[in-house]
Amino acid sequence: MEIAVLGTGMVGKTLAAGFQRAGHTVTVGTRDPEVTAGREEWTDVPLATYAAAAAGADLVVLAVGGQVAEEVLAQADLPRGAIVLDLTNPLDFSNGFPPTLTVKDTDSLAERLQRANPTAQVVKALNTVNCSLMVAPQQLADGDHTIFVAGDDAAARAHVKSVLQDLGWSDIVEFPTLDAARGLEMYLPLWVRLMGQLGTPQFNLKLVR
Repeated sequence: MEIAVLGTGMVGKTLAAGFQRAGHTVTVGTRDPEVTAGREEWTDVPLATYAAAAAGADLVVLAVGGQVAEEVLAQADLPRGAIVLDLTNPLDFSNGFPPTLTVKDTDSLAERLQRANPTAQVVKALNTVNCSLMVAPQQLADGDHTIFVAGDDAAARAHVKSVLQDLGWSDIVEFPTLDAARGLEMYLPLWVRLMGQLGTPQFNLKLVR
């Protein structure tokens, strides 16, 4: 599968490497490929502008901070029918730590992204774990923990679920509407506090049912 990862921070680099290990072809989208390629820490993953990376992708993965998510997708100029895996969170650090949320309760960042890109299919997933676990769930409890997928389009959800399974996820709970992203994003204030209490980001929920 051709995957475009939009974002060159820790999350983007971790996802790009994880997708490559799973056998996918990855292009990383960035504002300025030349500047990014000049970084000492940058890997050999192909770089392109946001729009060029998204143009030929079977899946577009949005791996940027929530505060710039809408701007980056706008720059990506998504082709009609693009499937977007949105793992962003609307965290607001303007008043310090712990962060609050810029959108919640009656809306979500994922829904805003969908409204701004009506010809795309936005699927929310992976926003409830740190980037290390995103690509290697077996690092924790032999992979016996839960990840969530939410989206309005069944085919797009199935597409994302297939990629998650390639990464090693087996306990996948699916929500058939994107408005479930409200709850997934509102989990983050608790996640931040748990990280502080546990002293590590290497944890996750296991849904027992």
